[in-house]
Amino acid sequence: MSIDNTALLTDQYELTMVAAALRHPVAHRQCVFEVFARRLPDGRRYGVVAGTGRVLDELASFRFGDEEIAVVERFLDPDTVAWLRDYRFSGDIDGYREGELYFPGSPILTVRATFAEAVLLETLILSILNHDSAIASAAARMVSAAGSRPIIEMGSRRTHERAAVASARAAYIAGVAATSNLEAARRFGVPSAGTAAHAFTLGFTGPDGPDEKAAFAAQIEALGVGTTLLVDTYDITQGVRNAIEVAGPGLGAVRIDSGDLGVLARQVRAQLDDLGATDTKIVVSGDLDEYAIASLRAEPVDTYGVGTSLVTGSGAPTAGMVYKLVEVDGLPVAKRASHKESRGGAKSAVRAARSSGTIVEEIVYRADGTRPAPDGLGIRDLQIPLVRGGTPVGSLPTLADARAHLAAGLVSLPWEGLGLSHGDPAVPTRYELG
Repeated sequence: MSIDNTALLTDQYELTMVAAALRHPVAHRQCVFEVFARRLPDGRRYGVVAGTGRVLDELASFRFGDEEIAVVERFLDPDTVAWLRDYRFSGDIDGYREGELYFPGSPILTVRATFAEAVLLETLILSILNHDSAIASAAARMVSAAGSRPIIEMGSRRTHERAAVASARAAYIAGVAATSNLEAARRFGVPSAGTAAHAFTLGFTGPDGPDEKAAFAAQIEALGVGTTLLVDTYDITQGVRNAIEVAGPGLGAVRIDSGDLGVLARQVRAQLDDLGATDTKIVVSGDLDEYAIASLRAEPVDTYGVGTSLVTGSGAPTAGMVYKLVEVDGLPVAKRASHKESRGGAKSAVRAARSSGTIVEEIVYRADGTRPAPDGLGIRDLQIPLVRGGTPVGSLPTLADARAHLAAGLVSLPWEGLGLSHGDPAVPTRYELG
């Protein structure tokens, strides 16, 4: 499989279902599949939709060429193999735009196509949306905890190399300022940042021992005085002193990567001020998550660097979304298994808000039903057209649009919804499916 082809980024049972369906009329029946989450991850009050743009990009590469056929013909009959050679998704997709908030039951994505065409996309769609939405949801909590202070995503070394790129993109939607990942910068235009690690400072060790000043001088020579110097390789107090002696009081920033960050930030701020470096900023990193960021809110920290917790969803590495068949030839169908129930029929959703902009509820209703209009509340449709006849629609929201949309959406949440404490979803979901 070539790296640019996504047809085998799937589970085998998707293809064996198609093989069985093609022997019967069901393969060609018009169906509706929906992506939704039955519940939010434990402790979460809202979710953030991310990955929709990547789904559309990967859909265009979902093709069965010779390499892919060589794999699937090992277990599929010739007629199914021939069908896959010609596979092109020709249906319609609607969904929540990237950067939209979602809650339990939100119809995040609606796929309309024949059974065979649509069922084949389940794994690809879920793998992207579950990962990217989990990362964006965690990153949004971190951004909220940080307030006006920027966050740099630096988790590439803590996850799969391709997941690192997707994580950087999702984190940027959530409001993270920059990433260390250069492929995310190239592919998606995410701002990049980075200076030096402890290895650089340790490399300036000679027969007479470590030479931290030489390391700092070399970095400044290459990157300028506005760079960020990592001051905790050895003794942090001496590291700060060395940094200002080499760079002068105009040094851009110092970074602390270990220890009690709150205590150290206060000590370093006082030391920098005493040395006349009153404008030198303090960057902290080292196993930070939203709770650690919140605990540092009162400390003199200017920027946060977040790695492992961000790219692993900070305890919730998947959004828990599912892809379920809800309608066949206009007839509602629903799964009834305990704790895994689904609601039959194609659905749409609106979000109701007070005149102040604060969200009151999300209303899910039958797609062929009457659009709800609660008294005294403004409503907004949540799904937008994404694909028509197999082709992405024009003028879809950009990554920058998604980032701005989420920032506005977070402001519209009830204030308690931004808290890090456990509780019910910040916005209730009401169903009008009668």
